Amino acid sequence: MYRNVAAVLLALLLVACVPKPALRVHGDASLLNEQQMREQALAHVDQWTLEGRIAVSDARTSGSGDITWVQDGEHYVFTIRGPFGKSFRLTGGPDQALIEGMDGGPLSGPDAEDLLRKALGWEVPLHELRAWVLGLRADGGPAELSFGVNRLPSLLQQDGWNVDYREWDATRRPALPKKVFADKAPFKVKLSVESWRLGQ
Repeated sequence: MYRNVAAVLLALLLVACVPKPALRVHGDASLLNEQQMREQALAHVDQWTLEGRIAVSDARTSGSGDITWVQDGEHYVFTIRGPFGKSFRLTGGPDQALIEGMDGGPLSGPDAEDLLRKALGWEVPLHELRAWVLGLRADGGPAELSFGVNRLPSLLQQDGWNVDYREWDATRRPALPKKVFADKAPFKVKLSVESWRLGQ
């Protein structure tokens, strides 16, 4: 009898330890209208700085570090600092990008995503990520949205990527994401934002 009771208790404990999946609802007219209002409010915000942590992985390798991302219109500066042994700076704009701090000296080219691929083996959708990190749909193609109980985007599917919004700073108006996990097998990008600064 005691063995049976112990088995039942163990089973209940294991069930209790399994994390519950996020409650998501497909975007209805009301939720999509609220999202459109958020997007309109942030559409002209083209100067901002975020500080946080970034992790990038594929089926074979991974790397992580502290990130400072400064966006000024079409121009950007990413500064990523170890501890994975590759601290570097990526700067660029619409037609030119430069990676500094890598072994072998600076690397430049017209496509920042291609530079990251060559230098680090990272697959990062930089153009789309600029919108996704603000909780917006990118202008690259059709997007499908699901929402959480907070009425903010929970999952964005666009250009073959799944963008999972794990946490929001709802004290801001409009709200801004704090944890953004994007994946397109086998690539994963995880961004945890510790601070936002909008404008100069």
